[in-house]
Parts: sequence; C-alpha cells; structure tokens
Amino acid sequence: MIIMETERLIIRNFRVDDWEDLYEYLSQKDVLKYEPENESDEEECKKKAIERSQSNIFWAVCLKDSNKMIGHIYFNQTGPVDFLTWEIGYIFNPKYYGKGYATEASQRILQFGFEELNAHRIIGMCNPENTASWKLLERLSMRLEGHHKKKAFFRRREDGEPIWHDAYQYAMLAEEWISRNL
Repeated sequence: MIIMETERLIIRNFRVDDWEDLYEYLSQKDVLKYEPENESDEEECKKKAIERSQSNIFWAVCLKDSNKMIGHIYFNQTGPVDFLTWEIGYIFNPKYYGKGYATEASQRILQFGFEELNAHRIIGMCNPENTASWKLLERLSMRLEGHHKKKAFFRRREDGEPIWHDAYQYAMLAEEWISRNL
C-alpha cells in the first residue's frame, strides 16, 4: 500500500471498507453533475470500493486526524506509455468544500507523479462550466492548453440525442514543476 501525506491529509490506496465514505458523496446528484457516472447506491459503492482497492488509479483522500475519507483523486497514465503522461481528476464530499483539501491533495499527487513516477506531463480536463474545477487546476499552476468544443457527452436527452459538452485541458510539464519548486 502506498501512503502519501500532507500537512492535514493522508492519500492512500482505496480499501474495501471505504465504501461508506464513498457513498456519502457519490450518492449525491450535484456532486456528479460534471462526471460520466450517475449517483451510486450502497451496493454500487461497495463494488467501487472493491474495484478501486485493487488498483493504483483511484486514491482515497483522508483527514489525518480522523482517517475520514473526504474524497478521491483519479490519477492514471494516458496515451502511449513512452509519452509519460498522466491525467488527474478529483471528486470530493461537499461537506469539505472550501477548505483547501482538494488543492492540498492534488498538489501531493502532482509531486508523486513528477518526483516518483517520473512523469513528463500531467494533464487535467474539466467542463468549462465547472468553475471550481478549473480554478483548482489554476491554483496548481497548471496551464490552460485548450478549449475543446463538444468534446464528449455523459448524458442523453429524452429523445436519445447526446448532450455534448466542452472541455478545458490544463497541463504541467516536469520542467515547469521543477522550476516552480526550486
């Protein structure tokens, strides 16, 4: 098990018993407004916790003082392996919004990516309407690289037609990470 720490947080691999904390926020429609999934019930959260405990793609973000899981970070290699590119994403429990936890945890994941996985590049994608998400990427000093028009859809209208959405793409290169942290 990999465990990363920050001043207030522990970032670790998922455990099977994380399902209850996962359910606390993945059961809320508003939390998933910009995500490709719908609300999850208890059984779905149990399955997700089991699946996520068997990989290094999803990272549980826990309060150091109570070990309460308050959100998670998605961090996965994308594109050709030789390109050394990872993508970051995050979902947090709304009870913990506005306290800097997502920034603190994401900063630590960037450090892990650049300093331990030797990433060349880390990207983050978000819907332009998700102001909180792109502001987080900017707080991480990631650069806006593009505005993709109608890049994807997660939902369909009643008639079956896709509801397309735009996406911002942010990125940071290893040399930008190094120069920022000198």
